[in-house]
Amino acid sequence: MSLEQQIMAEMKEAMKSKNEGVLRALRAIKAEIIKAKTDPGAGGAIDEATEQKFLQKMMKQRRDSLEIFEKQGREELATKEKEEMAVIEKFLPKQLSDSELTEILKTIITETGAASPGDMGKVMGVASKQLAGKADGKTISNKVKDLLAG
Repeated sequence: MSLEQQIMAEMKEAMKSKNEGVLRALRAIKAEIIKAKTDPGAGGAIDEATEQKFLQKMMKQRRDSLEIFEKQGREELATKEKEEMAVIEKFLPKQLSDSELTEILKTIITETGAASPGDMGKVMGVASKQLAGKADGKTISNKVKDLLAG
């Protein structure tokens, strides 16, 4: 079943159960699907990599908004972001744990021969491709910095 079909089925369930938080997140995902399909180069179809890319982007946007709302003490808005993140997360591949991420990055650092923080670009290029969809770019970047700093 494609992502679009999954979203439509879950939207029906959310409408039946009158779950506004879930419905709001599903509608946002559906809007991204439609936007991706109508892009000039897409030709009316999108692949799984494109789906993963926009789902990751949506998660990042919500994570950033959540951080801002929590800093400002806007709990009602923070709650909405958390609800949407929980729904979007269901459609993403399982995220790597901190220890799994560290082990993979250590292997990549060894393979690329990186030794100092100046080699971060080499490591990030490989890590970004290898870990696409499995870990947040910001998390990868921070972990690589820590590992290269010693």
